[in-house]
Amino acid sequence: MKGLKKIALATAVAAAPFAAHADLKAMDDSAMGNVTGQAGVTIELETKVSIGQFKYTDEGSFAVNDIVLGGSGVAGGTGTELLDQLKIDIDVADDGDAVIHVGTLDGNPIDWGMTVGSMELLAGGTGSDSTTLISNMSGYGNLAQLDFRVDTATDHLNIVAAFDVQDMDFDVEFLGIGIRDMVITGAGGNFDYDGDGDVMSADADGEFGLDPTSQEAQVLAGFANVNLDVYKGSGLGASTATDVLRIDVNNVYMDMSIGAVEIGGTSIGSFAIDNLAVTDTKLAVYGK
Repeated sequence: MKGLKKIALATAVAAAPFAAHADLKAMDDSAMGNVTGQAGVTIELETKVSIGQFKYTDEGSFAVNDIVLGGSGVAGGTGTELLDQLKIDIDVADDGDAVIHVGTLDGNPIDWGMTVGSMELLAGGTGSDSTTLISNMSGYGNLAQLDFRVDTATDHLNIVAAFDVQDMDFDVEFLGIGIRDMVITGAGGNFDYDGDGDVMSADADGEFGLDPTSQEAQVLAGFANVNLDVYKGSGLGASTATDVLRIDVNNVYMDMSIGAVEIGGTSIGSFAIDNLAVTDTKLAVYGK
């Protein structure tokens, strides 16, 4: 009798999955469309990064020494030394594209700062013979926009950034030239961003259909803007290269000024570039 009870129990356990399965129904596409999960993830971040040396070596070497990246305070700005108030949103769109948006917790642009001790060329990678290209680099500014999108239809990585440089100094040591008080900003309201013949400040419709008073328009005019695509492609023109790293610069819009250019420690004057636009520029990068 006890044996029969054990057999009955085992039979019931074995049959349980089939009994449960009898009540299950396949979900059609409409029902599946109503099943949603968390809309991406958010990462909050504050950091300060120091790198003693970054070195690229082929037959010789290129080395960047004493790198510090943080808030504007690391380079003499008014912010702290922390790169903070960062909020990184990561999501997958309906069409499968991966979307990464770097924003802020307080709604203000992210203040950044960096310093670099030197950039050097080293013969044979040993440093027995070397040339210092850049030294004493220090700069800070703001990051207003940084977006990444991996497009599943084209396999392109699109990068859109808006930033400014409030102050940057460095020495081009092998030429004996010093750059002081370099400033990079947006092209401003006197630039025709969309090529319709009207500058932003005179365009009643707003460039790219933007309200000139909107935050998007202010970011476009007030900060240097960069839009580029990175992907695997072919070489340019008559090149037969394939599977190369392609970088297509869709646009770069900015103003730039240099407070002083020094030669031999003496200033020879200042420079300014208004409404700099780099468009339809393509690069193909590959080994030889």
